[in-house]
Amino acid sequence: MLFHTTVRRELARSFGATLVVLLTIVLTMMLIRTLGLAAGGSVAPQDVVLLLGYTALSHLPTMLALSLFIAVVATLGRMYRDSEMAIWFASGVSLSRFVRPVLRTSWPVLLVIGLLVLLVWPWGNRMTIELRERYQQRSDLSRVAPGVFQVSRDGNRVFFVERDGDNDATRARNVFVLSNDERRETVVSAHGGHIDNNSDPERRILVLEGGQRNETDRSDGTLTLSRFDTYRVVVDEHQARTAQERSPKTMPTLDLLRQPGPRQLAELAWRFGLLLGAGNLLLLGIGLSATNPRRASNWNMLFALLGFVVYYNLINLSQAWVSGGRLGLAGALLGLHGAALALALALLWWREQGTTARLRLRGSRA
Repeated sequence: MLFHTTVRRELARSFGATLVVLLTIVLTMMLIRTLGLAAGGSVAPQDVVLLLGYTALSHLPTMLALSLFIAVVATLGRMYRDSEMAIWFASGVSLSRFVRPVLRTSWPVLLVIGLLVLLVWPWGNRMTIELRERYQQRSDLSRVAPGVFQVSRDGNRVFFVERDGDNDATRARNVFVLSNDERRETVVSAHGGHIDNNSDPERRILVLEGGQRNETDRSDGTLTLSRFDTYRVVVDEHQARTAQERSPKTMPTLDLLRQPGPRQLAELAWRFGLLLGAGNLLLLGIGLSATNPRRASNWNMLFALLGFVVYYNLINLSQAWVSGGRLGLAGALLGLHGAALALALALLWWREQGTTARLRLRGSRA
């Protein structure tokens, strides 16, 4: 049918263009943020592209939902401004008839959003956290750059090293270590050192060779100077993450269903809410796209974007309420998304009744 073909073609073209623009903007912002993390020492520089890919996959469902919503509003809004909608209405096509071609065009995108939210979202978050933890769990000595003072992860130690010429990241020469705690300040310098990973699997130990140790007692100011041939310093401790410590964002959807705690249910409310919200936004977009062809303005697009921001924030707010025990999972989904569906249907009915009334008025005048 000409009507369905025209609407679907216009909608697909608008969706593709909108998605490309949003991806370009969001990926540029993510790249800048990721480079900042790499410069600050939070992630490894060689993992920037990989981390950018994981982050983009995690945010792709939101970008797809927003692109689909903007495409519906932009396509139907253009048809209003070019008086195409007036022709369709005069031909007996009501506004509710646009729901079917919009859904037929959008259901593959909604399916992709569901797969991304339920499957790819936790996997991407898990891989992102693993990349950061893998980099952070390296020894403090292996993270320092030659000739640069480096602060340890806990902020209690300052390292300065010169690497050996054999490119071994576990060995260094001319090592300087400044340690501070509540009771004492210790300065250790040595001609060389290496990382011992085998003596204690729960710790990384820095073995210093040929140096001296200056210790200042903060209580009475006593200075102690000692020399050593071998000195061992604990520079890192491993703490295994238990299943209870796993973030719900990294847990598969089936695991969340098997462990229905408040945080797990809150994560389910967000995942299912984003999918339901993408469907409700399609109906809202049809109702919000109406505009007056005699007024060259884009107020409908501004209101639509404002509605998307409010709806998305409400999804996050419902997640916080479920996590805090104020709402249950069913109550959050039915309350928020049921109300959004009712609002979309009411807006669609109001637009359709207004259009029918105007057509009848013109017919009576004729």
